[in-house]
Amino acid sequence: MSKVNPKIDLVFKKLFGTEQNINLLKSLVNSILPKEEQVTTLELKNPYNPADYLSGKISYLDIKATDETGKWYDIEIQVAPYDFFGKRLLFYWAKMYSAQLKSKQAYEDLRKTIVISLINFNYFVDKEGEERYTRRIGLTDFDTNEIYEQTDGLELIFVELKKFQKELPEIHTALERWITFLNKAYEYSKDNLPKELATEEIKKAMEELEIMYFNDTEQEHYESQQRRYLDEISFARQRERNKEKDREQEERKIQSAVDTTKIEIAIKMKLKGKPIDEIIDFTGLTKEQIEKL
Repeated sequence: MSKVNPKIDLVFKKLFGTEQNINLLKSLVNSILPKEEQVTTLELKNPYNPADYLSGKISYLDIKATDETGKWYDIEIQVAPYDFFGKRLLFYWAKMYSAQLKSKQAYEDLRKTIVISLINFNYFVDKEGEERYTRRIGLTDFDTNEIYEQTDGLELIFVELKKFQKELPEIHTALERWITFLNKAYEYSKDNLPKELATEEIKKAMEELEIMYFNDTEQEHYESQQRRYLDEISFARQRERNKEKDREQEERKIQSAVDTTKIEIAIKMKLKGKPIDEIIDFTGLTKEQIEKL
């Protein structure tokens, strides 16, 4: 079984953000992109370097890469929600997009920038019956939904890991395999992967997790993030318990109001001399309850 959690940003960066694992990153990115937009090659722009981490140069553990067409990608994993998450993504997209231009370059040199966020919390509210765990958001014409080449520079892709509920027999696509790997790496090892997950890339990723080493600074960060991850799970469960208690209290209040109304009606009917059988039919109260009024 994996000894580290691939949902922790440090592990994610060490796993997908190094030159020796570039094929894992390409596989992950291609599993998220549409078939007609698959990348052939990726070049890391900020490969993970423990020396940078130790010196404090790394404060944001995203992965930046470009493909063979010049498109830029920013790939990150986020385990816990916080305020203004969407605005932060737009801010990083804007910085990444504008930073492409160096001296003596023109606007025509700007390339599309795609931010891919794998998030371990439910960020979007789905309509009942229309639940989905992936979303692609870009600039489109409000009236026609057209995408224009000159303004097609922004794309945000969200993968909501917690909304993915498929079990092993239902897993068929590369994205489904990667999500299952991220969600359940702790259940498996490279030697006991179920056939639904046993691709070359997933096997390689499991092996990398099993041999992953942390120096003291990395270990401190990992433990801090792991605590936050576990805290968020506890908070989420507590929120669900609180919601259930609130629902139960509301149901009791409603039932109490209904019972009070039934009793008031039964008293009025009894005062008017209505027969008990009629009061029972109308209010649903028992004969014993009515006789006590």
